[in-house]
Amino acid sequence: MVGAEAGLPAGQRTCGHMLVRGLGVAEDRARAAGLFRAASEGGDAYGAFNLAQLVDDPDECLRLLEVAAREGIVAAGAVLADRLSALDRDEEALGWYVWAAQRGHMGAMNAAACWYRDGFGATPDPVQAVRWFFVMLAHGDGDGIHEAIQLAKAGVLDEEQIRDAGRLAGDPGAAEALIGTVRGGGRT
Repeated sequence: MVGAEAGLPAGQRTCGHMLVRGLGVAEDRARAAGLFRAASEGGDAYGAFNLAQLVDDPDECLRLLEVAAREGIVAAGAVLADRLSALDRDEEALGWYVWAAQRGHMGAMNAAACWYRDGFGATPDPVQAVRWFFVMLAHGDGDGIHEAIQLAKAGVLDEEQIRDAGRLAGDPGAAEALIGTVRGGGRT
């Protein structure tokens, strides 16, 4: 509480977090929002991200999320994409999903892959879809590999496109494994 009282943005944010969660103090979302706003105005990107979760004004929420994302808060980019999607601003949403995916956000990787597969925010792009499914796999999440196999087996991609996806993902071995699976050399 001392840091918040001294006007330090990190202290304001921390105190706001305690108030939102009721950690050692009575829950007080209005006071938390005020502290997050002060932290945000003091240049604290997490303060902006936290405040975005509490404001009722959709435009202010989007602005705060973008501020936080541009300051490097990867989760803010993914949440911004979710909020833009809810407003049917799919092209912008896809851009933010890709932004967050490029920075390692697993949920954004999955969203980018599925959106490219299904053509939300862009025309369908199976190469980009498989690319993000490969990146997910490289990060230890195999949920998307079955989707990649289905795309390849459905003939949506040829071998060169699969190799392009592997190159874009930085994992040419995954592309060769997928090609082997499609040729009948691997199990699904």
